[in-house]
Amino acid sequence: MDRRQFLATTIAGGAAARMLAAGSSAQAQVIGTNARIIIVGAGAAGMALANRLVRRLDGAQITLIDPRPNHLYQPGLTLVAAGLKPADYVVSENSDWLPTGVAFVADRVAAVDPEAKTVSTETGETLGYDWLVVAPGLMLDHDAIEGFNLDMVGENGIGALYAGPDYAARTWAAASRFTEEGGMGLFTRPTTEMKCAGAPLKHTFLIDDIARRAGKAGAMNMIYAAPQSSLFGVPIVAEKVRMLFGQRGIDTMMNRTLTAIDAGAKRATFQTETGTEQVEYDYIHIVPPQRAPNFVVQSGLAWADRWRDQGWVECDMQTLRHLRYPDIFALGDVAGVPKGKTAASVKWQVPVVEDHLVAALEGREGTETYDGYTSCPLITRIGRAMLVEFDYHNNLVPSFPGMIAPLEELWISWLMKEVALKATYNAMLRGRA
Repeated sequence: MDRRQFLATTIAGGAAARMLAAGSSAQAQVIGTNARIIIVGAGAAGMALANRLVRRLDGAQITLIDPRPNHLYQPGLTLVAAGLKPADYVVSENSDWLPTGVAFVADRVAAVDPEAKTVSTETGETLGYDWLVVAPGLMLDHDAIEGFNLDMVGENGIGALYAGPDYAARTWAAASRFTEEGGMGLFTRPTTEMKCAGAPLKHTFLIDDIARRAGKAGAMNMIYAAPQSSLFGVPIVAEKVRMLFGQRGIDTMMNRTLTAIDAGAKRATFQTETGTEQVEYDYIHIVPPQRAPNFVVQSGLAWADRWRDQGWVECDMQTLRHLRYPDIFALGDVAGVPKGKTAASVKWQVPVVEDHLVAALEGREGTETYDGYTSCPLITRIGRAMLVEFDYHNNLVPSFPGMIAPLEELWISWLMKEVALKATYNAMLRGRA
């Protein structure tokens, strides 16, 4: 074992041990129940909760509903889109993680009736529940970008890594040509809330670094365009990113929303505060608006006065319990809370929902709370990253104080992203973290 392997193994083991310790207390007691529990979504949140509940509840009827046969390790998509991992690095089968004793319904949810306490699927099946956990992830609204469709990814300088492993690989095909030939690179993000808000920044940093390593720094212009006025939601992190962009000659176009592209002319249209602006590009990375699945809004589960155009599930920000339907919880990307659309957030959300659901089955109140913990291993170049962790109040909450400085570009943070994160993610799916 060489130095790199040893350090990576040590980091992975230490992180896993810490996460296991964090999740162990909630698994101490098994209770008997005949409750019918439906979990919508077999992503990180739904699968992790199913694995934890099946060990906590004896006799419960637990059903997981998801139309997809595959599970995606979404934190790896940025690595695929930079040519650092193959597409299959992020793909596994749902059956690899599904616990014994949990029924799996391979279908898409069409509606929830929170009064009748039923879930209906697109094939016409209706299932009753006593408790419902809504964790379907979110929808990528590519149609909101006029002139764009996913068939374009990989051609004519167009990338879109969020759409899945094949599209992330196609994104690298387009981005790699840009790093070889140079030109104008546009890197965008949407006006909506989004999963892993650091991913567009990571892609920008990685493509810039790869081009520099190829000796093309003088042959290209890099522009990061965003609807927001800040580069990151946490002010101190935003300032650090601004400084790094300045050092590397990456320009910004703030308060601009991508609304359309002309793929043939390689021209992007942005909505500005005063009108529209067109920018020509040689490479563009498109991150579409992101919203809750349609059934969330149509079933009356969404906030009525917040995120009205996005449809996130109305829930208490600390317990993730629905404010109007106490037998419903939200988890993961779809939860209508101010932070928390990352896999690391799910790791801390799942034990909270487990605690309150089990407590309710026992006729008592739960005690666990979610403080908005969100983590972003923000890659700044190959071999370096910043391990940024924060809460609802934008406080930095480092997991390894004194060892990993959150705003420093460190190789150890890179190893956390490249090696340790997937190991701890897999442990989370098993309900062990």
